[in-house]
Amino acid sequence: MGTVFSFDVRGGEPASVRTALDEAVAGLRRADEVFSTYREDSQVSRLARGELTVAACAPEVGEVLELAAEAERVSGGWFSTSYRSRPDPTGIVKGWAVERAARRIAAAGARGVSVNGGGDVQLLGTPGAGRPWRVGVSDPLRPGGLAAVVSAAGTAELAVATSGSAERGAHVVDPRTGRSAVTDLVSVTVVAPRLTWADCWATAAFARGSREGLRWLESLDGVEALLITAGDEALCTRGLAGWLG
Repeated sequence: MGTVFSFDVRGGEPASVRTALDEAVAGLRRADEVFSTYREDSQVSRLARGELTVAACAPEVGEVLELAAEAERVSGGWFSTSYRSRPDPTGIVKGWAVERAARRIAAAGARGVSVNGGGDVQLLGTPGAGRPWRVGVSDPLRPGGLAAVVSAAGTAELAVATSGSAERGAHVVDPRTGRSAVTDLVSVTVVAPRLTWADCWATAAFARGSREGLRWLESLDGVEALLITAGDEALCTRGLAGWLG
């Protein structure tokens, strides 16, 4: 998927956890093979060319497209499942794949699991010794610095996803125009239980811009966020402070 993945796994029976970890890594590679829009032989690329139907694809293709359609509905169209009239679930696949990998390892008996895919993180369980998982949020305007630290204290399931232009440039597309989103934001970080949705909501909010994005994120249950503008203004949802520490 063109990025680095890392795993932090605590506890559990070593052989079972090792097997699950191997399966999780294989699942991420499989997701790239099936969903990559950069691979001519991927099922999504073949689907876009009309060589396959959804029914003829692997079951996970239909699952992801259904999730993407739900994200499009909830976001009022600001999260899109297509690009230039071709099916493109790129915006949801990484979060979905990372969350699925984390759950596979947790199901094998690991006490705590943290899977990081290119800076988007799914946390399950605890690292132990009474300590919570903590995730640093990069400061998009100060390379090497942190804008915040999110703590998973008090919950067994938390995800942190960031969408922005600081590292990858203007890659978020405005679904209304098909061109790069023109926005006053440089990053949106979303905190939610599931990375599948956190990743989608961060992208959709970034495309909306700071004021509309913040207002929309405030309307979502169980979702908190930090939005940073190009003018170095930090905007937070009302409940974000409860996750910082």
